[in-house]
Amino acid sequence: MGQSPPFLIIIVVTVLVLMMTQFSYAVLYTNSRWIVNEGGQRVKLSCVNWVSHLEVMVAEGLSKQPVDTISKSIKNMGFNCVRLTWPLFLFTNDSLVSLTVRQSFNNLGLVESIAGLQANNPSILDLSVLQAYQAVVASLGNNNVMVILDNHISKPGWCCSNFDGNGFFGDQYFNPDLWVQGLTKVATTFNNVTNVVGMSLRNELRGPRQNVNDWYRYMQKGAEAVHAANPDVLVILSGLYFDKDLSFLSKRPLNLTFSGKLVFEIHRYSFTDTKSWETGNPNQVCGQIVNDIMSKGGFLLGQGYPLFVSEFGVDQRGINVNDNRYFNCFLGLAAELDFDWALWTLVGSYYLREGVVGLNEFYGVLDWNWCEPRNSSFLQRISAVQSPFQGPGYNESRSHKLIFHPMTALCVRRISLLQPLELGPCSEADPWDYAPTKTLTLTGTYFCLQADKSGQAAKLGIMCTNSNSKWQAISDSKMHLSSKLQDGTSLCLDVDSKNVIFTNTCKCLSKDKSCDPASQWFKIIDSTRQQKTTKSFLQRKQIIQFLGSTLSHIL
Repeated sequence: MGQSPPFLIIIVVTVLVLMMTQFSYAVLYTNSRWIVNEGGQRVKLSCVNWVSHLEVMVAEGLSKQPVDTISKSIKNMGFNCVRLTWPLFLFTNDSLVSLTVRQSFNNLGLVESIAGLQANNPSILDLSVLQAYQAVVASLGNNNVMVILDNHISKPGWCCSNFDGNGFFGDQYFNPDLWVQGLTKVATTFNNVTNVVGMSLRNELRGPRQNVNDWYRYMQKGAEAVHAANPDVLVILSGLYFDKDLSFLSKRPLNLTFSGKLVFEIHRYSFTDTKSWETGNPNQVCGQIVNDIMSKGGFLLGQGYPLFVSEFGVDQRGINVNDNRYFNCFLGLAAELDFDWALWTLVGSYYLREGVVGLNEFYGVLDWNWCEPRNSSFLQRISAVQSPFQGPGYNESRSHKLIFHPMTALCVRRISLLQPLELGPCSEADPWDYAPTKTLTLTGTYFCLQADKSGQAAKLGIMCTNSNSKWQAISDSKMHLSSKLQDGTSLCLDVDSKNVIFTNTCKCLSKDKSCDPASQWFKIIDSTRQQKTTKSFLQRKQIIQFLGSTLSHIL
């Protein structure tokens, strides 16, 4: 065979690179508590929920924007994954399966949406609703976005209540045999679709019929059916009580024929706990909720299973006190545990939800027209936990600590020895060591974090045995970092309007319900990720100046 022309080699290499890029997430496994790729490197699921389970049975937003535009916006907002919902009857009810998109909208009187689809996605309009679902999956794949297929409900419609007939095995619309058939059909339909990396077997089990024995009986059947039909997907199992409770797994593990594919999911919103965040002391509520999450699902990480928080979210307008306080606490936990997650929701508006046409979704990261992010500052905050802090393949540097500030989703960093500590992107933050003696020391140095005076900037020092160099997580939230001065005064780390770190009287340690401690909430989190230092501050001139000022202060 003759030598290949250079241009042909270039074409072949280009195609291979494109294939590697497009299918870089193909076939995921579990390695203890981590989700990993075939090379053993962690792949963190940083997903957004895209609703496709309502009466129309078509992914929301296609009347507002071309499907490829939406897929690109998902990628551009930093999400690597979509939890794409589907109703069971879409795959098991022949009369629904045969509907075209146009017919489905016409049947609901959604004439304006049809016009929007004609303008933005004309190629989808006369496909069957099932083909339209596949087209959305394909568009996400073309944009290198992974997909988790989520069986959200049986009968198409808004979810969820205890008495909607969709809650638990044996309910009016929840025949367990039909459900297994549907799971098998979906797993088979998307076999070899490489960006489909997982299947969530059922959303938010609930209602008066729910019980642990039936959970094991049917969830094991569903898991085995999915794995038999498509061994390449992760099998994701939800808990009881609206996916809030997996505590029963602490004493009774699942009995499955396969391994390396099992993931568990939980949900948590502020309203999961009614108005507790608004009516209670945030420190106390945060401590109670974190303990509840850990006892009902978080413990699975310690047992060697990945935990996928497949629904959480907040009112993107920023006006909901309950949501705002909850999210400060939740984001601290998300950074600390570094779990996989899916935000609710992508959706800016719905074709039809609960009888309302064009309902504005204030939890949606896109606006009503699906054109722009609803709240860019929220996207900045969530970006802090879109990349892994640790896990297989993320060991560029030795294990260290980062000091994370949930309210801003930034981390403590130092530009130079002569400037105060400040908040900045966690990728540029300083690595710290947290010793058993409670000192926080810059990794590789003798410089430790110290409290000086109330209202004064926190400082670095080299005399690290005094009480003002000891830092302890206090309060029920365990997110106040407190130190004591020589006179016994306790101070906490705080942040001013310029993101400079200072020390102040600790807030909200009493049962005061109106107090908001968010500026003083910090988390010391584990990381093995290489930090991008913007400027070296360990320069000889700076050190000499720093030591000179330190000695003069002491003398």
